[in-house]
Amino acid sequence: MKRAMTYQIIDHPADFGLEVTAADLASLFADTVLALFDVVAEIRESGAAKSETLVVQVSGDDWPDLMVNWLREVLYQWTGEDRFVVKVEILSLSAFVLSARLHYETFDPVRHTVLQEIKAVTYHQIRVAPSSGGWTARVVFDI
Repeated sequence: MKRAMTYQIIDHPADFGLEVTAADLASLFADTVLALFDVVAEIRESGAAKSETLVVQVSGDDWPDLMVNWLREVLYQWTGEDRFVVKVEILSLSAFVLSARLHYETFDPVRHTVLQEIKAVTYHQIRVAPSSGGWTARVVFDI
C-alpha cells in the first residue's frame, strides 16, 4: 500500500530536485526517501515480494546536513547494495541524529524498472525548514 505524500520534481539542468512537504519532521525524512524511490524506479510486477529490513543511523551538523547524509546512505543502499526501499520507519529523530528501519526488496530486473540513475545527493539549494504545511525539504540530485 502506497502512503500518501506530497512532493514535486524540480527541473534543473544536469540535475533534478525534489521538494517534499510533510506534517512533521520525521515524516519529512521518511517521505523524502519514498519520493526518491518513486523517481528512480518502479515496481512493474504486481503482488508482494519478499521484504527485508535494515536499521541505519546517520547524523549531521544541522537539519539540511542530516537530510543530505540520510539520502546519501539510502542512495548507497540502492546503488551499492541493490536495495529498493518500499517503507521507512523513523525509530528516533533528535538534534541532527536519525535512526530508521528501512524495509526493502532486493532489486530484481523482472520486478523493478529503473527510471532514473542518480549519481549523488548535493548540497546545492538544500533546504529543510518549517513551513505552513509542517515541514518542507528541497534537495537537488546529480544525475
